[in-house]
Amino acid sequence: MLTALLAFVCAVLPTPSAAGELSRADLERRFAPPLRVGDKAADVPAWPISSELAPDDGPVGWVFESVDIAPIPGFEGTPINLLIVVDPRGNFISVEVLSQHEPVFVGGLGEAPLQEFVRQYASRNLRDPITVSTRYGQSGAGSGGGQTVLDGVTKATASVRIVNQTVLSAAVAVARARLGFAAASASGPAATAREDHYERRSFDELLDSGAIARRRVSNRDAEALFADSDAAGLDADALAALDDEFVEIYVAWLNAPSIGRAILGDAGFDELRRVLEPGQQAWWVATAGRGAFLDEDFVRGTAPARLALRQGGVPFELRDADLDPPVPPGAPPLNAALVLKTAPLAGIDPGGPQDFALTLVRQRGAILPEITRRDVELRYQAPEAWLARPPSPPPEWLLAWQARSSELAVIGAVLVLLAAVLARPRWLSVSPRRLRAFRLAFLAFTLGYLGWYAQGQLSIVQLTGVVKMLAAGQGLGSFLYDPISLLVIAFTLASFVVWGRGTFCGWLCPFGALQEFAARLGAVLGVRPRRLPPWLARALGRGRYALLVVLLAAAAFAPQAAEPLVEVEPFKTAITVGFDRAWPFVAYAVLLLALGAVYYKFFCRYLCPLGAAMVVGGRLRALRWLPRRRECGKPCQRCRNHCAYDAITPDGAIRYDDCFQCLDCVGLYHDPGRCVPVRLMRTKGRRLGDRPPESQPAHFSRLISAAADASRHPVGKAGLPAAPLPPR
Repeated sequence: MLTALLAFVCAVLPTPSAAGELSRADLERRFAPPLRVGDKAADVPAWPISSELAPDDGPVGWVFESVDIAPIPGFEGTPINLLIVVDPRGNFISVEVLSQHEPVFVGGLGEAPLQEFVRQYASRNLRDPITVSTRYGQSGAGSGGGQTVLDGVTKATASVRIVNQTVLSAAVAVARARLGFAAASASGPAATAREDHYERRSFDELLDSGAIARRRVSNRDAEALFADSDAAGLDADALAALDDEFVEIYVAWLNAPSIGRAILGDAGFDELRRVLEPGQQAWWVATAGRGAFLDEDFVRGTAPARLALRQGGVPFELRDADLDPPVPPGAPPLNAALVLKTAPLAGIDPGGPQDFALTLVRQRGAILPEITRRDVELRYQAPEAWLARPPSPPPEWLLAWQARSSELAVIGAVLVLLAAVLARPRWLSVSPRRLRAFRLAFLAFTLGYLGWYAQGQLSIVQLTGVVKMLAAGQGLGSFLYDPISLLVIAFTLASFVVWGRGTFCGWLCPFGALQEFAARLGAVLGVRPRRLPPWLARALGRGRYALLVVLLAAAAFAPQAAEPLVEVEPFKTAITVGFDRAWPFVAYAVLLLALGAVYYKFFCRYLCPLGAAMVVGGRLRALRWLPRRRECGKPCQRCRNHCAYDAITPDGAIRYDDCFQCLDCVGLYHDPGRCVPVRLMRTKGRRLGDRPPESQPAHFSRLISAAADASRHPVGKAGLPAAPLPPR
C-alpha cells in the first residue's frame, strides 16, 4: 500500500519549480537610498545593489534568494529559503531566513535560534571553509586552523548543516557568475606556493625545469598563422627571413619563492609580496624578438590587450601590478616584461595548467583598415616541487558523520547487541528477572541516549519528507546530514526482513520507551491496567493506517497542510525538545502518556502513523522466528493472557503485525517452570512431544487449561510489575 502510494505520487504530481518570494519592489523596501536595486542578472537570479554616492563604481553587493539557486531539501523535504547578500570581494553582508519548515523550528525551538545562527555569516568570506560546530563535534565558534566555525543549534544539528550547505552553494554560484570566482576544480582546492621551500636557481635551470615556460615563434610560423586570411604576406621583413625569430614569449609563476626571487631579485620579490592580497596570483610575462605583447596604447596598471589567460576554459583578467621587473641574469634581450596579477577572488589554481595566448595583429588598408588577429598559445605548468596542495575539504554531510563518530560507535555497538539478543533470545528471556533488567536498561538507553541526547527519534516527518522530495524531483541526500537517524533507519530496514516491525517499535523508539516507563510508574501508583473493547481496539488500529495515508497524501498534494497534521505525533514535544514547548503540545503528550499508563502503549498501538508504516515494512519478514508448540492455544492460553500487546491469537499463533518483540512469550516457551504443557508432562515423567497430541489422554487438555488458568498472573510483562490484566 505504501509503495503504491509513493509510486502514484511520483508519477502524477508535477515537478514544482523553485521560485523566490521577493520581487524587486520588496527588495527596494529593504535597501533604502542611497542604495539602489538594479535589474536581475540574466545568467544568475541575483540583483545588483549599487550606491548613489558612487554610481560609477559598479555594484557594492549582490542580493539573492537561496531557493532560486540552491533549493536543497530540508529535514522534512521542503527547501529552506534564505535572503543572502554578498559584496564584490565575496564577504557576506547578511543572511536572513525568509521561510523554513524544519520541524524542530516550527513550533519546537521557534525560529529565533535559526535567525541567530544565520546572523553569524555577516563579515565571513566565501574563500574560507565554513563549517558548523555542535555539541557532538567542534567546540566554540570562531576561526582557527584555516577554518571558520559557526556556533550550531542544539537539537537542530541536521537542520543547521543543511542551512550552511544552502548558504555556501547559493553564494558560490553567484560568486562564479558575477564576482569572477573560478568554476569548481575537479582536482580539489587550489594549490599554493610552498613558502618554506627555496632553491637558488639560474634562468637556464628554471627553463630546463619548466618553472619558466617558453615558446619561440619564427617568421615562418607567424606567416602560417595568417596564411588563410587577407593578412597573409603583409610582413615583408618576415618574408625576407622566414627562419629568423619573430617573437619569443616567456611565462613564470612568481608566487613560489624559488621562481620569484630568481626573476625579480630579493627586493623585487619582497615588494611583490607586499602588493599581493591573500589568494592573489602573479606571473612574469616577457617577450623578445620583433614582436611584443605590449602595444603603443598600453597604460600601466591596466590589462594588456594582446595577452589572455584561461584555465579550464574560464578566462581570467591579468592586470599590471605596476612593478618594474629587472631583466633576470642569463635572460636574452627582452623588448617587454611585466608582472601581471589576477583579481584576489579569481580562484585560479596555480597548480593546474594555465593557457596563455599572445595575440598577433595585422591590418590591411590605411583608412578603415581590416584587422586580422591570430593567437599564439603557450601552456604553463608550475613544477610540483614548489607547490603545496591542501587536502580537499570533506563535504558537509561527511563532517556531520565525523562530528558524531563517537555517538555512532556507541549506538552501533548497542544495535549489534540487540541483534545478538534477538537472534539468540533463549538465555536472556528464560529468566524473568534477567529479561526485565536487560529490557529496562536497554529502554533507558533508548530514551536517554538515543532519544534525548543523540536525537535519534525516527518520525513520520521523515516519511512525509521523502514524499515531498520525490514529488519535487529531488534526491534524498538531506538524510546524510542526520547520521544517527540514518543508522537507525538502516538497522530498522534490515530488521524488517529478519524479525518484522517490532524491533524498532519495541526496542528503539524513544517515545515507546517513555510510554513503557509511564506504564511502570502507573503500576507503582496503583493504576489498574485496562483493555479497550475489541471493537474499539480494531477500529483505532485500522484508523492509524488511514492517518498514514492522509499524511502522505497531504505531503504530496498539500505540503502546508501536512505540517500541522504531523503534530499527531508527540515525538517532537516529548523527545526532540524535551517538553520545552507551548503548553497545548505538552498537554497532548502528557495525555498520551497517561493513557499509556492505563491502556498499555496506547499511542503506539492505536494512533501512531509511523507504527502503521512499520507494520507495512514488517510484511517483508522472511521468518516465523518466535517459537510455538502444538499445545499453544490448543488448549494453553498462558502466553496469550500475558501478552500486553494482544499479539497472540486464541489459537496460539503470533500476530507479527502487533508484536513488539518484548520476548515474554519466548521466555515462557523455554522456561519449564512456566510453560504449562512442559510442566505437566514433567510431572508425568515424560517429555513433551513423546506422543502425538491425538494419542494423549483425553483429560490432558483439561489439565493444561486448568494449570494455565491457575498460573495466569504470577509473572507480568517484562519491564512491568506483575499485575492482572482485565479479562478478555
